[in-house]
Amino acid sequence: MRCGKEVISVNKPIYKILDAKGRVLIPREARSAAGMDYGDIVRLDVQNGRVSVKKVNIVEVGDKSPEAVEAFVHAAIREMPEDSQIAIAARLLELIQQRKEGRHG
Repeated sequence: MRCGKEVISVNKPIYKILDAKGRVLIPREARSAAGMDYGDIVRLDVQNGRVSVKKVNIVEVGDKSPEAVEAFVHAAIREMPEDSQIAIAARLLELIQQRKEGRHG
């Protein structure tokens, strides 16, 4: 695989620098090899000092953490028809406006 000018082998380690916010860029070729694309939900597992990243299609049942709920909503919306996406966006904007005005509906 090619990443910019470097060649990436899926069987060799890839070294990246962790930024100040804890982010790491996964090269496009590595994401492609793992079947990952923009907007996908990934699961991070930490075990024995190792962090693994795996693409998932659904969030585990019972996980009600804000991150899991947000990931689920993003994944669900991405699969909806455009008119449904627009209707949801309009409703969200309406709710935000109501909060700004001090009303809850």
